[in-house]
Amino acid sequence: MKKFVPVYEGELRKHSIQVPRCISECSGIRIFGRRIKSLVFSTDVAIIKNINADAVIAVYPFTPQPAITQAILSVSEVPVFAGVGGGLTNGQRSASIAAYAEHQGAFGLVCNTFITEEAIRAIKETVEIPLVYTVVSEQADVAGKLAAGVDFLNVSGAARTPEIVAHIREQFPEVPIIATGGPTDDTIRATIEAGANAITYTPPTSAELFSESMRKYRGRFA
Repeated sequence: MKKFVPVYEGELRKHSIQVPRCISECSGIRIFGRRIKSLVFSTDVAIIKNINADAVIAVYPFTPQPAITQAILSVSEVPVFAGVGGGLTNGQRSASIAAYAEHQGAFGLVCNTFITEEAIRAIKETVEIPLVYTVVSEQADVAGKLAAGVDFLNVSGAARTPEIVAHIREQFPEVPIIATGGPTDDTIRATIEAGANAITYTPPTSAELFSESMRKYRGRFA
C-alpha cells in the first residue's frame, strides 16, 4: 500500500531544485545513522543551499583548498563529502587535507581514481569519516584500493556507468556504491538496477537556471 506523504513547500522555497524522485528507489547508504540516497555534484553554494539532495559531493578540477570546503560547509544543510585529491594532489598532502576537512566538519572524503594506496592508508590512519574512491573504468584496481582502506566506491563512467557498476557488484556484492545516474529517469533506474546504492545528481548550473528566468521576465514585456 502506497503511503500518503503530506507536503509543505511555501511560496518562495518551492522554486528550489528537486532531485529526480526515482532516486528514492535505491537502497541508500547509512552513514553515522543517516541514510543517504541522493548526492548533488556541485560546488555552487547557491545550488547547494537550494536543492533537496541528501548530501553534497564537492570535488573540482583544482588542488583541494580548505577555504572552498569551509564555504560549502557553511551553507550546506546536509552532509558534505569533500575532495582530497588523487590527481594533482596525492600522498601526505592528501592525508593532511583529509584531516583538515574532517576537523572542518566534512561527513566524508572523496579521492580521485589515481590516488596511491600509500595515500589511502595515510588518510585512513588519520581520519574516522569514510573515504570514497572514484572509479572511471572497469580497469581500475578496485580490490587494491579496498584492501588499502577505501570504504565506498563512486562510479563515474559517463554512459558506461551502469556496466561498470554491474561489473563491480559481481565481484564485490556488499561494497557500498555511489554512482552517477545520468540525465533521465531511465538512466538513473538502469544504474540502480546495476547495483548502485546511492546516486549522484548533476543539477543545472546557476547560469542555465538564470537564463530560463530571464527568458520569462523578458516575455512579460513582449
